[in-house]
Amino acid sequence: MTRGQKKHMKRLYAPSSWMLGKLDGVFARSSIPLAVILRHKLKYSLTRRETMMICMQKLVEVDGRVRTDINFPVGFMDVVRIERSGDLMRILYDTKGRFVLHKVEPEEGSFKLCKVKRQELTKKATPYIVTHDGRTVRYPDPDIKVDDTVKIDLATGKVVDFVKYAVGTTVFVTQGRSTGRVGTILHLERHPGSFDIVTVRDAEGNTFATRKGNTFLIGKTDKKEDLLISLPRGDGIKRTIFENRESLLKKKARV
Repeated sequence: MTRGQKKHMKRLYAPSSWMLGKLDGVFARSSIPLAVILRHKLKYSLTRRETMMICMQKLVEVDGRVRTDINFPVGFMDVVRIERSGDLMRILYDTKGRFVLHKVEPEEGSFKLCKVKRQELTKKATPYIVTHDGRTVRYPDPDIKVDDTVKIDLATGKVVDFVKYAVGTTVFVTQGRSTGRVGTILHLERHPGSFDIVTVRDAEGNTFATRKGNTFLIGKTDKKEDLLISLPRGDGIKRTIFENRESLLKKKARV
């Protein structure tokens, strides 16, 4: 018998926002395989065999490294480059919680934002941090703490800048009902022994609350020009079903 709680999920019960077919495998991960990006999102292949041929030609790069495994998981904030087709994209979420391939400029595609998950010392007292994508950075800036965001140069793998977690900064929600929403931190409630709650306000003045662990820093201030990355369509503002209906009717009227 196995010990502990089972934390893996089968594809049959995975959220539809992960865009995983129930017949393409057994288990699901909170990321999107390269095969799904090439075959279902970009429409560059029709079959698994064609997808493997694209990857085995070493045409696809993830975070600056060539990946030949079609099942390689691509997650939030990863940068995907296909040089032959000229595609350069960052993986983000839309306001419905679905993965979005957001096209970026070459300057923005040269770096990646990572959230600090751990800050510890080795047995020989060497300080290091661990980010949300599994990177280990030795001898970081002493001011970098857990939940801060670091800006990593993909060419060198070094930290070139960081953002402190504080009131007044801009965050991107990555989990929960507010996934994909972007706003400014208004208030932080600390609950020892439980989850800290953050109150966020978006660009249109709508406020919502979520767990602190669900937020990801993307800006040092509340100004749009201070954001470290560009945002997908909608700028992280969640619309109601009535607002979506009105926008669709306006589009149809124009046609």
